[in-house]
Amino acid sequence: MNGADTAWIIVATGLVLLMTLPGLALFYGGLVRARNVLSVFMQCFAIACLMSVLWLVAGYSIAFGGEGAYWGGLGRAFLTGVDAETLKGSLPEVLFFAFQMTFAIITPALFLGAFAERVGFGFVLLFSALWMLGVYAPVAHWIWGGGFLADGGIFGEVGTKDFAGGIVVHETAGLAALVLAVMIGPRKNRTTPPHNPGFVAIGAGLLWVGWFGFNGGSQLAADGGAAMAITVTHISAASASLTWALWERIKFGRASLVGLVTGTIAGLASITPASGFVGPIEALVIGAVAGVLCQEAVALIRNKIRIDDTLDVFAVHGVGGIFGTIMIAAFGAGSWTAQLGALAIVGIFTVVATWILAKLACLVTPIRVDAETEFNGLDISAHGERAYDITS
Repeated sequence: MNGADTAWIIVATGLVLLMTLPGLALFYGGLVRARNVLSVFMQCFAIACLMSVLWLVAGYSIAFGGEGAYWGGLGRAFLTGVDAETLKGSLPEVLFFAFQMTFAIITPALFLGAFAERVGFGFVLLFSALWMLGVYAPVAHWIWGGGFLADGGIFGEVGTKDFAGGIVVHETAGLAALVLAVMIGPRKNRTTPPHNPGFVAIGAGLLWVGWFGFNGGSQLAADGGAAMAITVTHISAASASLTWALWERIKFGRASLVGLVTGTIAGLASITPASGFVGPIEALVIGAVAGVLCQEAVALIRNKIRIDDTLDVFAVHGVGGIFGTIMIAAFGAGSWTAQLGALAIVGIFTVVATWILAKLACLVTPIRVDAETEFNGLDISAHGERAYDITS
C-alpha cells in the first residue's frame, strides 16, 4: 500500500460523491420548474443510496471481480474476500471499491435529467437499478476491468482509451437519456425556463470542483499524471464556458448564466476520456470546440428533432463524451479503430439494453405519471412536500 496514493484517492472519492450530492442535484434542480425541484433532489439522493447498496451486492463484482471477457463474475459480491489489508495495485481494494462506487452513483443520476418532471419515482428507482447492473457495470468491465475492449482485447495491445469515463459514463448515460426521452414522450409544457439559475450555477461549480476527483482520481496515484489530469480538466472547462457564452452572444445577442455553466459541463464531459492522455494545449482545443459543438447539439435535439430530453443530457454529456473519445485518436494518443469501434459497440449495446430494461421496468411500475400529477408537479403529488410557499 502506498500512503500518498491512498490519501489522494480518499479525497478523490469524496470529491466524486460531491458531484452528485449536492452538485448534480442543485444543477438539475435549478433547471426544472419550482414545483419539481424536490423531486429532482429526492431522485438524486435515492439513487445515490440504492446504487451504493447494489454496487456492494453485485455491481463491483460484475465490473472488477474477475478477468472474463464480458463480465467480472460474482466472486467479489458483497466484497467477498476483501478486508482492510487486501490491495488493488497500491491501494486498499476497499478504497478502490468506494472510488468506483461514486462513478456507479453519478452515471445513472445523469440520465435523470432526460425525463425530469414527468416520470414516476418507482420507475426511476427500478430502472436505474436494472440499468446500473445490466449496462454500466458490464461496460465498465469491458473497458476498465480487463474485458474485451481493454488492452489485449479485440483491438490488440492498444485497446480502448477512456481515462475517466467518456464511454463508460458519458456515452452510456447520454444514449440512455435519449432512448428514455423518446420512449416517454415530451412534457405537456416544454417552454418554462429554469426556475432558479442560481442553483444551476452553484451546482455547476460543485461539479467543476468534484471533477478534479473524477479525472485526477482516475490516475489511481498521487503523481504527475493526476496533476496533469486536473490541470487539463480545468482548462477544458474554462475554455468551453467561454466559447459557449461567445456563441450564444453571436447567435442571440446575449450570453446567459445558464448557458455559461452548461458550457462548463460540456467542457468537463469532453475532456473526461482524454484527461490522462493530453496536455494543456489539447485541452484548450477540446474545450473550445465542445462549447460550440454541444450547444449546437442542444439546438438540434431540442428544436430540429424535437426530442424532449428535458435537461439536454445527451447533447451535453453524450455528445461531449463521444467527442472527447474521438479526440484521443485525433491527437495521436489512441487508435482510430479502437476508439470508434468501442463507441459503436457500447453505443449499440446501450441503446438496445436500455430499451429492453425500460420495457421490463414498465411491467412492474408505470413509467409516466398521470396528466394531473404532471400539472401539479411531482413535489406535492409524489412526495407531499413543496420547496417554496408559492409555486410557479
